[in-house]
Amino acid sequence: MIHPTAIIHPKAQLDSSVRVGPYAVIDEHVTLGADCCIGPHVYITGQTRIGPDNHFHAGCVIGDAPQDLKYRNEPTRLVMGSNNVFREHTTVHRSNKVDEDTTIGSNCFLMANCHVGHNSHLGSSIVIANGALIAGHVEIGDRAFISGNCLIHQFARVGTLALMQGGAAISKDLPPFTIARGDNGICGLNIIGLRRAGVGAADRLELKQLYHLLFRNQGKLSSAITEARLKFTSATSRLVIDFVCDAKRGVCADTGLASDKE
Repeated sequence: MIHPTAIIHPKAQLDSSVRVGPYAVIDEHVTLGADCCIGPHVYITGQTRIGPDNHFHAGCVIGDAPQDLKYRNEPTRLVMGSNNVFREHTTVHRSNKVDEDTTIGSNCFLMANCHVGHNSHLGSSIVIANGALIAGHVEIGDRAFISGNCLIHQFARVGTLALMQGGAAISKDLPPFTIARGDNGICGLNIIGLRRAGVGAADRLELKQLYHLLFRNQGKLSSAITEARLKFTSATSRLVIDFVCDAKRGVCADTGLASDKE
C-alpha cells in the first residue's frame, strides 16, 4: 500500500489501510486515519491530524508552516475530519499559535491550486473551486460554495450555504444563504442551494423578505436588525440575523444599492 519511493518518518502514525503514492513525504507528527489515499509528490507535515477517507491528489502540501512573519516554528496544528478531497497542488497551512488550530470539517471538496491559510476554520460539505485563495483566520460555514479564483480577506467570515461567484472578493462578512458578486457585494439568495439543502418554501419566502429588510433597505442596518428580530422567527432567519449582529468587519452590501449602509 506504500510506494517504495515514498518517505515516511518512522514515528508518523498511519493506519494500515492508508495508501501512499510515489515520492510522497510524510513527516514525524502526522496522523492519518483509515483508508486515506496519498497521491504522488504529496507533502504532509506539521502537527497534522487527518481523519479517515481523505484523498490527496498529486502535489498537495498539507500542514506546512503558516505564511506569517510572526511565526517562530512553534508546534502548531492542522486538524481535519473525514471524506475530504484535495485536488492537485492544494495547500493548507497549520495555525500560527499553539492555542488555536487550523481546522477542516468533513465531506469538503477543495479543487486544484486553491489555498487555505493559517488559523482558518472550515465547516463541512464545503466546495472551494480552482484557484480560490482563503487567507488566515477565515471562517467558512457548512455547505458554502467558493467559486474559482475567489479571494477571501483575513478574518472575514462566510456564512452557511453562502455562494461566491467566480472571481468575487470579500473583505467583509458574507451572510448565510447569500450570493457574493464582485468586491464586497451580494446579489440575492442562493435559492438553488437552499432547495438542495431541503429548506422549505415557507422558510425561503421568509428569507427573501428578511433579505429585503436587511440589505435592500435604505435605512440603517442596526434599525433593520431590531425590526427583523421582532418580525422573523424561523431558525434560518435567526441564523442570518445573529450572523449579521456578530459581524466585526461589516457585511457585504447589496449591489443594487448606491452605497454601503452604516
